[in-house]
Formats: sequence, structure tokens, C-alpha cells
Amino acid sequence: MPSFGEDFSQFGISVEEKDKLVAEVIRYVLFKSEQSSGCPIKREELTQLITAKNYRQRNLPAFVINEAKSKLSSIFGFEMRELQRSRSSAPQIPRSSQQVAADAKSYILRSQLPADVYKAFVEDENKSHVTALTFVVTSIVRLAGGKINEENLWPHLRRLGLSETDESHPVHGNLKLALEAIVQRRYLHKEKVDGPEGNATFYELAERSLDGPINDGMKEHIAKIVNKDITSVDAD
Repeated sequence: MPSFGEDFSQFGISVEEKDKLVAEVIRYVLFKSEQSSGCPIKREELTQLITAKNYRQRNLPAFVINEAKSKLSSIFGFEMRELQRSRSSAPQIPRSSQQVAADAKSYILRSQLPADVYKAFVEDENKSHVTALTFVVTSIVRLAGGKINEENLWPHLRRLGLSETDESHPVHGNLKLALEAIVQRRYLHKEKVDGPEGNATFYELAERSLDGPINDGMKEHIAKIVNKDITSVDAD
């Protein structure tokens, strides 16, 4: 795979054409990430930005995406991080390697700013409730072993005042839709499974929750909460 540091003359395009393609990928990633509340962007979407302009050089999309990743880091302070799509633990219909590869690659943006700087100058407090709900739900799933039946998930949430029948929660609005948004952002994978007693819906940790930095951070926060609770019980 060519890197952005290599001579791109092999593609038969000018510097201006290359720069224009890189800028278009950067613009698409920035706007799509903001508009979709951070939902992963499929590599296929970025590839189509290039092939739609009748560029057919096989390695050109990879070249352009790599340079876009470098500029997002050096200019905007974002890591364009690739996620490996997690596979459900449920039995799957066999698929070709091409289909699996097409599903596997997607990207999210992660700020490279120090945590205190990000919190002071970038973090949107109006979205803090989304982060909080995501943490609560994924923590419940994690503590259940990484997978939980929907019937078992909602009782935990109801203890926090979050009911599946609530369509107008003062903070989260429609709670079923709020849960679905967590799935769309790939923190959870949702799957309906046929069983002897009928259909059941399961939620399982998806690739974003299992990604290294996020995974480690969530474990650390959960450990702090658990240790605090244990200390409080011991003090009583």
C-alpha cells in the first residue's frame, strides 16, 4: 500500500488534483462525524468520493485516505482511528472474505488534545448527557460479561429512572431511540436471536467499546466507581 510520502506520479494525477481529493476527504470526515454525532464512517464512503470522480487507479483511495489522516492529525489535532468491526457471538451466515473486509473498516475521530485542554476548550457540555448514558449502558453490558438480554438490561436502567416506555424523558427524550443511537455509534451491537421460547434481543459490546483507548478508559472509570462504593460500605 502506498503512503503519502511516496511519489504519487504513478497515479497520473497532478499535485492540485491530489490535494483537492485529500481536502474533500478531510471535509467529508469532519462534517459527517459532526452531523452523525460521531457515528463511524465506512471506508467505502471515502473510497466512493474518489472513484465517483472517475479515478480508477487501484491504490489511489488508500493513498488519499492516508494523507488525509496525516493532515487531520497535524492540522486539526484529530486521530482518524480505524475500527475493526466486531463479530457477534451468535452464529452467522457464511459470507465471502470480500464482504467481511468491506464491513470491517470504518473510522472515528479522536481528539489528540490533552484531556484537561479538551475539557476546557472543546468539550460540548450540551452533549454530556449523551456521553453519560453511553457510559452507563455500556458499563451495565460490560459488567454482565459483554453481552446482555434486552429484558435484563431495562430493569437496571429503570433503577436509574430510565424506562423503555418513556418517550419524553426530560434529558434523553425517547429512551428507546437513545439506546438505538448508542448502537448506531457502534458502542453496542444489537441482534435478534431466534430461540425455543421465541425471539430475544441481545446487546453486545461493539468495536468502539472494545477499541483500546476507549476500552481502557471505561475499565478505569468503572474500577473507580466500584472501589468508591466498596470504600463507602467499609466506612459504614
